[in-house]
Amino acid sequence: MKTRLFVYGTLKRGCCNHGQIAEQDFHGVALTPPGFRLYDLGGYPALVTQPDSPAGVLGEVWSVDAESLERLDRFEGVHEGLYRREAITLLPPFAEQAVEVYVSALPVVNRPDVGSEWIE
Repeated sequence: MKTRLFVYGTLKRGCCNHGQIAEQDFHGVALTPPGFRLYDLGGYPALVTQPDSPAGVLGEVWSVDAESLERLDRFEGVHEGLYRREAITLLPPFAEQAVEVYVSALPVVNRPDVGSEWIE
C-alpha cells in the first residue's frame, strides 16, 4: 500500500534531497490551505501550523511505498522528535483525500520566515 505524501522543501524535484523519493510516484504540484508557513532552519525548511498565515504552502504530492515512508521518517528525524508526520487536507485538485506531511516539532522563534515556498 502506498501513502500520499506532501513535500515542500529539500525533497522536491530539483532540490538537494530529492533522491530520497525520486523513484516514487509524482502526482503534481499542490497547495495547503491557509494556516501553514515555512521557516528556515539552516539549509532546510520547517513547516509549521500558523493559524494567522493567510497563504498556504506550495509543494508536491507523491505516493510512497511503506519501505520508503519508513526510510523518510528516519531521514526527517521523526523518532528523534525533529518532525512529526501528520495528515492534512490540501486544496483542489488534491482535496479528495488527506495526505501525510512532515510538520516541524522544533521551535521556529527567531528563525527566518520563508513564507509559502522553499527555493534552493
